[in-house]
Amino acid sequence: MPIFRCLSIIFEHIMIAFLQGNFVQLTPAKLIVDVGGVGYEVNISLNTYEAISKKEKGLLYTYLHITENSQVLFGFHAQTEKDLFLHLISVSGVGASTARMMLSGMQPEEIIRAIVNGDARLLEQIKGIGKKSAERLVLELRDKLSKIPLNTHQLGGNGSFVKSSPQQDAIQALISLGIQKAVAEKAVEKTIQSDGADVSLEVLIKAALKNC
Repeated sequence: MPIFRCLSIIFEHIMIAFLQGNFVQLTPAKLIVDVGGVGYEVNISLNTYEAISKKEKGLLYTYLHITENSQVLFGFHAQTEKDLFLHLISVSGVGASTARMMLSGMQPEEIIRAIVNGDARLLEQIKGIGKKSAERLVLELRDKLSKIPLNTHQLGGNGSFVKSSPQQDAIQALISLGIQKAVAEKAVEKTIQSDGADVSLEVLIKAALKNC
């Protein structure tokens, strides 16, 4: 039996439902959570970043995504976002990276509403989602997502983080989302030229995504 197959069988029985600990390093795309002295690197969406950016510790709902070449841990500030992520990657042609891109470009409620309302054109505006994928999302998830309440659970807590410049963080976030560095830099520069340098990091990343 191939080694990957053996590992897949083992990992299928490992469920990391959530992590609760100190937020050691935070960027708009990744977070390291210190749980009892063990640091877990967690991929997050911009939506989750916005919810936890001012917290020093907290709880993230997690999903371990296993492929032939890697095991990647994704984290979500709300169970609702995690459930939506799982629905999205259940659709053929929508991988984990694309699902995270969707949750970085739109709020979960906006994605759910677009799918339930059959608004495939709105979904096509997200990088990585073409016409066929958008139509497939609507076709396969419309009934399922109509049962999900349009709200999310916000975690409490306070805190702050030492950050580099918003422009650098925005570029790094886009790269982490799978966008080439040159494209990311050009998109961020274009966004700053049109919207100004005083926009928040979250707004900068969302606007830059549309310019990629």
